[in-house]
Amino acid sequence: MRHILWISPFSLGLLFSLGLLAWSGCSGRSTDGQADKPSFALVTNGVSDFWKPAQVGAAKAGEEFGAEVLVIMPSSMSDQTRKLEDLLTRGTHGIAISPINPENQTDILNQVAASSLLITHDSDAPQSNRLVYIGMDNYRAGLMCGQLVRQALPDGGKVMLLIGRLDQDNSKRRRQGCIDAILGRTEDPTRNDPPGQELTSDDGRFTVLGTLTDQFDRAKAKANAEDTLTRHPDIGAMVGLFEYNPPLILEALDRAGRLGKVQVIGFDESPMTLQGILDGTVVGTIVQSPYQYGYQSIRILSELHRKQPNVLPQSGFIDIPAKVIDKANVKSFWDELKLQLGDL
Repeated sequence: MRHILWISPFSLGLLFSLGLLAWSGCSGRSTDGQADKPSFALVTNGVSDFWKPAQVGAAKAGEEFGAEVLVIMPSSMSDQTRKLEDLLTRGTHGIAISPINPENQTDILNQVAASSLLITHDSDAPQSNRLVYIGMDNYRAGLMCGQLVRQALPDGGKVMLLIGRLDQDNSKRRRQGCIDAILGRTEDPTRNDPPGQELTSDDGRFTVLGTLTDQFDRAKAKANAEDTLTRHPDIGAMVGLFEYNPPLILEALDRAGRLGKVQVIGFDESPMTLQGILDGTVVGTIVQSPYQYGYQSIRILSELHRKQPNVLPQSGFIDIPAKVIDKANVKSFWDELKLQLGDL
């Protein structure tokens, strides 16, 4: 039996009036005549503790610049794309995104750029119509990481790289910089060695056994570390290039009774990685500033929305340099990080 909804002329008039009110709210003015807050979204490339400081930074900027801020952590490229489509439907004023697969997401990114403010943070999409990239030079950060490996293995040795995924612009460049530094090569950000290829330095001292990916699957990441120890008992160092990789490497080493016997070099500032530096089980880590990624993304979007002059650099790149954290500065860095995070 079909149910038919009947609306009286009075109800129809009421709905029309409510519709006008809703339309006036969407037009950028509230009922008291004041401009509504712009809505911005910070979209990450996955679910990770790495993004906690970015969340704090974005919220802080939202308070300072009078913006509504939504932080979205998608689980995959398809999920990230769906989230972007949802944000477009909502009429979000600006989006800052760390693209998971920029080459395959160019169309949706350009759709966002056509109807909203689009910037990238953490990882770039240089072929898209984004307005600016906020982050570090990942190739240079990779070089810094590779130099830590060379310091940890003064006599050379075998090295395995472990990372979440290689579709992202930042992961490709970070990995390549690390390899080039380990092998003592001339710098070339356009170089792209196959992940499964074993590479040896010209002097024969260093061998990069390969690069293992886990697609943000923690169980897979730990299994990669365990398999490396089984297949390469003479491994000299293991490098974790995503935030969660170094802690899982440490767990695998601990289980195998090899903590302190295999050098661990990390990326980002997981508490386990920082504690490992203090304990002497981690040589060092290369840190970004996710707090600044979040803060500067919302600041830039706010100023662009208000049409402030001279907001964007001609280079299209706002550099937030990476830092090396080792035993000499880990305590002061960690204390500062805890202040940033507060009770989060």
